[in-house]
Amino acid sequence: MTLNSADAAPTYEILKFEDLDGWEDDDHSAALAVFQETCADIKDTEWATLCALATSQPSARTFFELFFRPVLINGEDQALFTGYFEPELHGSRRRGGPYQYPLHSKPPEVQNGSTWFSRREIEEQNLLEGRGLELVWIDDPVEKFFLQVQGSGRVKLAEGGAMRVGYGGKNGHEYRSIGQELIRRGTYEPHQVSAQVIRRWVQRNPIEGAELLRHNPSYVFFREVSEVPADKGPLGAMNRSITPMRSIAVDPKFNTLGGPVWIEKGGAKPLQRLMIAQDTGSAIKGAQRADIYYGTGDQAGRAAGRIRDRGRLVALMPIQTAYTLAPGG
Repeated sequence: MTLNSADAAPTYEILKFEDLDGWEDDDHSAALAVFQETCADIKDTEWATLCALATSQPSARTFFELFFRPVLINGEDQALFTGYFEPELHGSRRRGGPYQYPLHSKPPEVQNGSTWFSRREIEEQNLLEGRGLELVWIDDPVEKFFLQVQGSGRVKLAEGGAMRVGYGGKNGHEYRSIGQELIRRGTYEPHQVSAQVIRRWVQRNPIEGAELLRHNPSYVFFREVSEVPADKGPLGAMNRSITPMRSIAVDPKFNTLGGPVWIEKGGAKPLQRLMIAQDTGSAIKGAQRADIYYGTGDQAGRAAGRIRDRGRLVALMPIQTAYTLAPGG
């Protein structure tokens, strides 16, 4: 099976915990603490029972080993891991000076699941201008674009203070990678492409850069997130703060949001860790696809931008669910 084969059914294989490379060396207590933040939001009776039990277990590792089974979904495919972070941008609540690039709230006519105008149409036809949809004005169009890819961020305001923004909807078009487009054009080799490289290329080539950004027809809208304390991470897809190096974005068609997922990432900095699936992303498609949350700010951004590694992703499922999906396990 390939991830592009939309009609093929997923495959499931139950593994043993000793099959997970590095399982015994992880900090299971840290993973359990993050799991408890969102487990109550999983709308399923089996998960609700596990969530209640999570608070009474003396050993976090024993909790996961007693009540879950590792399930490899689509094991024929090698996992692809990337990284994401919460950007910090500079902006103003009023347009002026360098602050010329608005983040918009969702227009009322845009419905979830429907397809609206493309990024090119929105920008070239000024479809959002003059409608009072501007939340804040940013000083850099490239940073705005990458914020739309990330889905959330913090904006340091010229007036003082900061605004946190979160995902507020999208225009319904599928995400297209501008990094892959630069590779297709022969501008860069695959190993050369990172978020920082793309930023610099667009900034050096403003006219061609604007066209490159329009290669991605997806356009994300935002909302102001005022209820999240400054010491907490941004809100993920479960409307709860996510945790650096313990939260991942997954495809919810294959992995339960709020559920634990074991990752074995290769690359220059291998990572073997129990993560919690608390977010999604427009580019995160398939059972063996995950985006690791690295934190807030430039340092986290640099670390996340270097990640494009292969490996393996194994979902931890409640025992009954696991044996229902893989009865021969």
